[in-house]
Amino acid sequence: MEQDEFTGKVVVVTGGSRGMGREMVLAFAARGAHVVVASRKLEACEQVAAEVADTYGVRALPVGFNASSWEDCDRLVDTVYAELGTVDVLINNAGLSPLYSSLEEVSEALFDKVIAVNLRGPFRLSASIGARMAEGDGGAIINIGSIEAIRPQTHALPYAAAKAGLHTLTEGFARAYGPRVRVNTIQAGAFLTDIAANWPEGLQEEMEPKIALARCAQPHEIVGTALYLAGAASSYTTGTAIRVDGGWQ
Repeated sequence: MEQDEFTGKVVVVTGGSRGMGREMVLAFAARGAHVVVASRKLEACEQVAAEVADTYGVRALPVGFNASSWEDCDRLVDTVYAELGTVDVLINNAGLSPLYSSLEEVSEALFDKVIAVNLRGPFRLSASIGARMAEGDGGAIINIGSIEAIRPQTHALPYAAAKAGLHTLTEGFARAYGPRVRVNTIQAGAFLTDIAANWPEGLQEEMEPKIALARCAQPHEIVGTALYLAGAASSYTTGTAIRVDGGWQ
């Protein structure tokens, strides 16, 4: 990969103000890309954008948006194209998996919210931005999936179903917008983001024996695969899921 491969490119990262999203924002900015930090809390986006601009001297656009809202997705797209003119890389990273005490107590509202954030939002953004990419200079879409899609756990079943759907969208959008747009999923394992602080007691200890590397990942460990899928090194890779899960059994 050329060091300046991403110089001047525009990279949109949803859920970009914290965790894996923040690490990806910093990584692309460090390589010269202009970045869009999009997340629910505008103030948090503004803080990351200011840090990026001061550290790397690239444009950093903070946008507050709710990934579950069709209208907010459209507003994000309109804002990015109005301010930066194009999108070269879209990373659908925003997600959530609320805790629940039992499957029968999952409410309709919780289920709908999980599907909306993890599946509906990525669909709308991929459709809107992917179409513009296909009509223009092309680009790459990266969906942040989950090992839950193929190893569903009872404590996160609606989330697992949404992520399984995201894998389907990945292959479908790859066919719809190829050959100019490549669409892939990073199937993430257990990452120790700030969300992990709310895991049920003992969950990390329960998971780690199932992992060949015998540990959960740090947020920055998503970066290498994201850079690969966004760049020329993956020029013949599309419609697929790459597992970054430490060898989950």
